[in-house]
Amino acid sequence: MITIDKLQTLAQSLQGDFYYDTTMRTLYATDASAYREMPLAVAIPKSEADIKKLILFAKENKTSLIPRTAGTSLAGQVVGNGIVVDVSKHFTKILEINTEEKWVRVQPGVIRDELNMFLKNYGLFFGPETSTANRAMIGGMVGNNSCGSNSVVYGSTREHLLEVRGFLSDGSEVVFSNLPHPLPLPKGEGNTNQAREEQTPSQKGRAGVGLEQHIYQKIYEILSNPENQAEIRNEFPKPSIERRNTGYALDVLLDSEPFTKNGVPFNLCKLIAGSEGTLMFITEIKLNVVPLPPKEKGLLCVHFNSLDESLRANLIAMKYKPSASELIDHYVLECVENNIEQKQNSFFVQGKPKAILAVEISKDTQEEVIRIAQQIENEMKAKGFGYHFPLVLGEDIKKVWNLRKAGLGLLSNMVGDAKPVAVIEDTAVDVNDLPKYIAEFNQILKKYDLYCVHYAHAGSGELHLRPIINLKTEEGNRLFKTIADEIAHLVKKYKGSLSGEHGDGRLRGEYIKLMIGEKNYELCREIKRAFDPDNIFNPNKIVDTPPMNTSLRYQPNQETPDFKTVLDFSSTLGILRAAEQCNGSGDCRKTELTGGTMCPSYMATRNEKDTTRARANILREALSGKFDLKPVRSLRPGRSEDRSELQARFNSQEVKEVMDLCLSCKGCKSECPSNVDVGKLKAEFTHQYYQINGVPFRTQLIGNFTKLTSLAALFPSIYNFVVSNSFTSSLFKSFTGFAPKRSIPLLEKETLKSWYKKSYKLGVRSYELKNKTQNSKKVYLFCDEFTNYNDVSMGKKAIQLLVKLGYEVEIPLHLESGRTYLSKGLLNEAKNIAIRNVDLLKNLVSAETPLIGLEPSAILTFRDEYLDLVHDYQKEDAKKLAKNALLIDEFLAKEIDKGNIRKEQFTEEKKLIKLHGHCHQKSLASLTPTKKVLSLPANYTVHLIPSGCCGMAGSFGYEAEHYEISMKIGELVLFPTIRQQPEDVIIAANGTSCRHQIKDGTDRKAQHLVEILWEAVK
Repeated sequence: MITIDKLQTLAQSLQGDFYYDTTMRTLYATDASAYREMPLAVAIPKSEADIKKLILFAKENKTSLIPRTAGTSLAGQVVGNGIVVDVSKHFTKILEINTEEKWVRVQPGVIRDELNMFLKNYGLFFGPETSTANRAMIGGMVGNNSCGSNSVVYGSTREHLLEVRGFLSDGSEVVFSNLPHPLPLPKGEGNTNQAREEQTPSQKGRAGVGLEQHIYQKIYEILSNPENQAEIRNEFPKPSIERRNTGYALDVLLDSEPFTKNGVPFNLCKLIAGSEGTLMFITEIKLNVVPLPPKEKGLLCVHFNSLDESLRANLIAMKYKPSASELIDHYVLECVENNIEQKQNSFFVQGKPKAILAVEISKDTQEEVIRIAQQIENEMKAKGFGYHFPLVLGEDIKKVWNLRKAGLGLLSNMVGDAKPVAVIEDTAVDVNDLPKYIAEFNQILKKYDLYCVHYAHAGSGELHLRPIINLKTEEGNRLFKTIADEIAHLVKKYKGSLSGEHGDGRLRGEYIKLMIGEKNYELCREIKRAFDPDNIFNPNKIVDTPPMNTSLRYQPNQETPDFKTVLDFSSTLGILRAAEQCNGSGDCRKTELTGGTMCPSYMATRNEKDTTRARANILREALSGKFDLKPVRSLRPGRSEDRSELQARFNSQEVKEVMDLCLSCKGCKSECPSNVDVGKLKAEFTHQYYQINGVPFRTQLIGNFTKLTSLAALFPSIYNFVVSNSFTSSLFKSFTGFAPKRSIPLLEKETLKSWYKKSYKLGVRSYELKNKTQNSKKVYLFCDEFTNYNDVSMGKKAIQLLVKLGYEVEIPLHLESGRTYLSKGLLNEAKNIAIRNVDLLKNLVSAETPLIGLEPSAILTFRDEYLDLVHDYQKEDAKKLAKNALLIDEFLAKEIDKGNIRKEQFTEEKKLIKLHGHCHQKSLASLTPTKKVLSLPANYTVHLIPSGCCGMAGSFGYEAEHYEISMKIGELVLFPTIRQQPEDVIIAANGTSCRHQIKDGTDRKAQHLVEILWEAVK
């Protein structure tokens, strides 16, 4: 038995981190599959010495190690009850490159796309490309033998794997690479001594000692047996199927010398690829890399009226040797409607196709691409296939591929408990068999009144097929198993592979005996025993797996309780189902190199705990009743009468801990393909938690920013002295819990509203009336709480700019935006503000008289949170208001398009502008209007800074415990980029928090768009 004392002793001996608390174990209990199993502990090793200690500990204490990188496995490969060993944080180095021999040596935590960013400088790249390539790591790709959309050209990871280095199950170091004939023979067989004499010294040293020697002997014993050879060649999937990952790759190993005459050199890497961490623990990987593909590409996106038509047309496309032929079916396209980012990527779709085949053509010239696309189109039309043939070129190609790659996450958007389930979604057959196979496949589903989503790798004979099943029911659990059984037999009929690229894991291990025959299955078990006699490496995967419908994330008869919430979660049938939308695909494990906004804290820490996925997972677990809770009597006095035992599930320290570093940036609302809005989930959780435990002082202080600032604004000089003087400022920050190193925003002498009432109406207004033209248009300005008190000068310039451009500006009666309350989870206060603002503005604001906002986080509450806060009877008014609540960038861009604002009105002086976008604007709107408006002056050039979140995120960056992480986020891209700019380069940032963060982090002044235009207007 492993005691807490033993785990503590192990933790103290490691250089890296080691966790055995409920929170971390819960976060690593799932991956991107349907499985869930609580691990014993989680290790984040920092060195190879740590890994060796973990192996020896597992061996001595009869537990197991589960190697893990990004955790995007779809068959439960990194789920288990042992110690999960996450190498994604520290084993991330590119160690060596040889451009002449075209290979690169990396650690297993290197991200595939980031490897190719590095290789691009040398004119090289690593071919296999999974749909998760922006977070999938090389170690995981080796473990699963990953391929991708371009496998018709580049094959799988196995074809590019030259060498692996790491540890065997006894803790000994090992290197597997090409090992020319002869292999070390089993003792007592044939002319063993002669064979060993023929080995080079390096071969003797590598393959002649201990467990390693035993492994080679066992492999030779198995593969040199003529009966085994015949059985392997007869029962394994067709060699013509390039995507085959069923069991251990004995069929591939058999094709090498000395077992196949003129075969490739013997290399155990062929076996390690696809072994899912069950045979060794890899610490270094040597990969073959290839020259960059042709620069010119085109994507012929053929639209079809039926799935069968698309699969038959696919055979025509394959005759032209495309670099990819990928299917997108109508279920995926329908899911696009509810996803902000992917809806923009579906620009090429015409009508309501049942399927689209995206055929990628890669050539040296665009003329060649167009010519071949035309030939494919002509031949398909001659056969009566397809009704629309758009050829997508240039940057738009990436949008189409992003849509295709988002398929997995998009499919989780289905409302309710029935979801597309990854049960038989990885089957591969010979591409010529695909139309008949899919027809039979769908006939099987029809028997059970099921339908299926079809997408992905048509060109390779592998479609990702996901029937819609409710795993929370007895019937759903039974169907999960029944469908797997029947499809396994169908795949065997076509001599296909049950796994084309996603591996066997827990999901398909049960069927390997059927797929490759009992004798071959026993050979696989012998391989596992030879490598891992104590069964410490990722047990119960590939061989000896439990029934595939056990240890699932959702259990039969599992309750999905309905919680009382302030925010409206009706679109997902409740807050719990909103959290369940996360399927674990890991799109949130982005880095500053791969780009995007979600998730800023993960980008800085690289901790799984700080991902969007982790936050959704932990909330799901808590609301599902998986955690021990404090008793209901711990509720605050006076609150218990409206707090049921069910609502008490919000009283979770585990959730509070994991939510802590969520910046509510809203990046996940658009970038997560499953639309998991953690900002919304965090706001509701925080509100419910405070209802039970009370609201902390600093939270009340921040939430009531507007009320408190209005008092301070009565004596602005005194306030400014207190927060800027070193002595009084230190006392103020200590008292409030703000970071000592953070500067506090100052107040101006008057508020924008007071200036507007006296100066605008008396002075600017008269100018406006004097210069009024027929084209003059009235606009309402939303005077948000930040502009009114802290950014008054910017607000004045906004009004003056609009007036000078010919617009009548009115600040209508309204309350603050409520952003400070929303950011701190004080939802009752935010709800009252939303209700009142909608009532005050609903009859004023229209398409002709829009509401314009300067601060993105404030004006965008009308489009986002207000819709979830107002009464049901106000929904339509709120939606109308949201439609006409515009960022000033959007308003000006529309006026430019109408010809109401022209270049001639602005300076012709040359300026370079570096633009940082506000998170909420990137998520809920767009930076395109901002760039368009700033580019209006004839010689103004605008470059977007490829930054995610600035790191300030409202009050987050002010808080003492968050200051360091806030600055670390800024240091990823934003701060270094700004520091590199000459003084005459303009730094643009529309968010007040962003401008303050830039000032504190770089000592540069960033300007709002209106300030830049005001200085540029003639």
